[in-house]
Amino acid sequence: MLKIRYRKVYNRKNRLNRQGEALIQVEASLNKRKVYFSTHIYIAPQYWNKEKSQIVKHPHQEELNGMIQEFLLKLQWKELECWKKGIPVSLDILKTGTETGTNHTHGSFVEMGKQWVDMSARRESSKQNLRTTLNLLEKFHRELPLSELTYSILQDFEYWLRIRRYRQNTIAKHMAHLRTLAREAIKRGYLRAEDNPFYSYKIRTTGGEHVFLLPEELEKLETLVLPERENVLQHSLDAFLFCCYTGLRYSDFTQLTAKHLIYIKGYLWLNFRTIKTDEEVSLPLYLLFDGKAVGLIRKYETKMSDFFCLKSNSSVNKDLEKLRKFAKLEKHFSFHSARHTNASLLIHYGVKITTVQKLLGHRSIKTTQLYSDVFHDSIVEDLKKCNYSSRKGDKE
Repeated sequence: MLKIRYRKVYNRKNRLNRQGEALIQVEASLNKRKVYFSTHIYIAPQYWNKEKSQIVKHPHQEELNGMIQEFLLKLQWKELECWKKGIPVSLDILKTGTETGTNHTHGSFVEMGKQWVDMSARRESSKQNLRTTLNLLEKFHRELPLSELTYSILQDFEYWLRIRRYRQNTIAKHMAHLRTLAREAIKRGYLRAEDNPFYSYKIRTTGGEHVFLLPEELEKLETLVLPERENVLQHSLDAFLFCCYTGLRYSDFTQLTAKHLIYIKGYLWLNFRTIKTDEEVSLPLYLLFDGKAVGLIRKYETKMSDFFCLKSNSSVNKDLEKLRKFAKLEKHFSFHSARHTNASLLIHYGVKITTVQKLLGHRSIKTTQLYSDVFHDSIVEDLKKCNYSSRKGDKE
């Protein structure tokens, strides 16, 4: 009986996504024919060892390599099942998972979700968010059948996230992703509409807190001199500061290339379309925060692609936590706090909120108004300007 040969393949299409990562696949070959199976694991090129065909120097390399090996073993197990039943082995059987077709009712919710995400026409950033939720669900319940997606499971998954110290709004985001996938399972006939657990389960959120840095806190990061052994953090720091000056999201920063930098009448502008809202944004870098973003562009002008190629958002946030400690800042912040900082400081410095709306690429002014926090010193200055004596005549 013929034996299927397997091997791990990284970046088969020789193309990175907007996060600077590529997919790891398993190649199965038989009778000079090949098919490829997605492991749904994306990593940056520096983490892949081609000779060893495994992930190296990654903060989660053991877990990810274990997931890939388990995926490979599942394929080999399907092949072994065919041998036991005396069924001729073929790549088509391997791909469907059964000689008569897959019974989706009892199939894995995670596998169904990953297949749909891969084939969907959603933006890559949205697909990556859905994959993150599915990966968490897989850790919680590795083989969750579609038929067992119940109200109790949702409650248990929420509790599992909470004891791992996920915040309420983050939990709500993951539950909303699951609701999207559950609706897709219903559309495809894998789940009955009346069995949708989200009819009973309510997604709860709390009022969002926009964490931003005050001018003196931002200055501490700008003047921070890292120990030589920690120079590896400089890239994350510079990227964060650049986004403080420009208001870019992580997804927008990592999509940039040198072509997005243009000169108009001798002055440097940044022109791009936002990933989230597909709005066109033009930023006069030379006017924002005394042109500090221009200084960072000049610093990296010979290696611009390296500047815009960041590690994963979660990894950068871990770097920012280290930088916070080095700068002796008490306030905890994430990469997205750069966007909050940009908007809050611009409004604080007197920029009209409609102008800030345009700079941030917001479709609605209501979204921009969320950033209009009032600084304590602004309150004092505004009250000092009041001329109470001019109102004495009103009382006489």
